[in-house]
Amino acid sequence: MFNTITIVGVGLIGGSFGLILKEKGLVKQVIGVSKTERSIQKALDLGIIDKALPLEEAVRQSDLIYVAIPVDVTIPIMQEIMGMINDRQIVADAGSTKQALCEALCDHPMRKRFVATHPMWGTEYSGPEAAVSDAFAGRTCVICEKEKSDPDAVTTIEKVYQLLGMEVTYMGAESHDMHAAYVSHISHITSFALANTVLEKEKEDDAIFDLAGGGFESTVRLAKSSPDMWLPIFRQNREHVLDVLNEHISQLRKFKSCIEKEKYDYLKELMENANKINRIIK
Repeated sequence: MFNTITIVGVGLIGGSFGLILKEKGLVKQVIGVSKTERSIQKALDLGIIDKALPLEEAVRQSDLIYVAIPVDVTIPIMQEIMGMINDRQIVADAGSTKQALCEALCDHPMRKRFVATHPMWGTEYSGPEAAVSDAFAGRTCVICEKEKSDPDAVTTIEKVYQLLGMEVTYMGAESHDMHAAYVSHISHITSFALANTVLEKEKEDDAIFDLAGGGFESTVRLAKSSPDMWLPIFRQNREHVLDVLNEHISQLRKFKSCIEKEKYDYLKELMENANKINRIIK
């Protein structure tokens, strides 16, 4: 499908993307761009990329430029990249927020060569060593502002994600950010907060290790996620994150009130209502 692609950011998402494309024979050469020599060397050692180049040289050689870096640095890097490409190249990103980036690029003369995407997959781990070859299979990828991209660019990116086993769906950028706050961003905030709660109240590390069961481990797993990645997401999606936080705090207060006032019938109703999530998530 591609002769050469450049991956800007060879960590979990970018590394997995490159690894899968290579394993499926969808690209002949993968170039890596990273701000850290350690990441580049690790990506080379793991076979995720074939070589590393400075950004401008890498872009010049590539059919597709895939940007998978923290969202706060995505905008300036993307603006730089868009000034380097021609009308036969495609640029796509993998960021967890879309509105700020799409607004920043809305008037760029090469906007139509950009496809705004968010593959809805991730783990609590980071770096090239976290990349896996089955990363995206069975997951959903959101493409935002499809109508603002050239049809051939959209079709190519759709085909790539579909070949990786993803279902593709479409949203406006603001709608994406609102929904992402509810189904992704709040999960990370809750996990960070729960981890801090336990670390504050349970001073004995051995007790946490010995007593923490599978439920706690699965709930707090996301607290191991990189603050360098998630702080910019919370900052860029501030308004939607605050909305979902207010609702979440309201729900927590209901549970707290039930226990304080011994309203166990209502507490059971709250839990039974929560069980309805079974219709959506099996």
